[in-house]
Amino acid sequence: MRKTLDEKIEAGRVMEGALASLREWGPTGLFNVQGPAGARLTIVASDGTGGGDDKLNVWEHVSVSTAKRCPNWPEMCWVKDHFWEDEEVVFQLHPPKSTYISNHPYCLHLWRNVYQEFPSPPSIAVGIKEAGELKTPQQAVRLWDKMQESELKK
Repeated sequence: MRKTLDEKIEAGRVMEGALASLREWGPTGLFNVQGPAGARLTIVASDGTGGGDDKLNVWEHVSVSTAKRCPNWPEMCWVKDHFWEDEEVVFQLHPPKSTYISNHPYCLHLWRNVYQEFPSPPSIAVGIKEAGELKTPQQAVRLWDKMQESELKK
């Protein structure tokens, strides 16, 4: 997790009230900022230090919410980029139903364990890097067809 935050995030730091924090606390605190898709984002962040619970002290955590909908992918990527380094792996989590808790209908979370590297799938399981971003379903179909043709030639 980044030790210091850029000015756009710092400008949204809440410095009064129940979740008030100081700039010296680094990435820990409550922030209200304008996100990249136009929605106001409420961000609650913890760098995993300073809490009294050893189970929490191993987790960096950021929650992201909006007033009327869940944050979208570009917003979550934007938050990840502002709170973590480029090469740090963070993840969203779907816990077992028995431990599921929702305190806000439009909130998503990002997590990183500070002591263990999270295993990541191979990049091919996510997408084909050389293909770039596919803008239409037709582009995806053409890519799939090319992949099938190359497999047949083997």
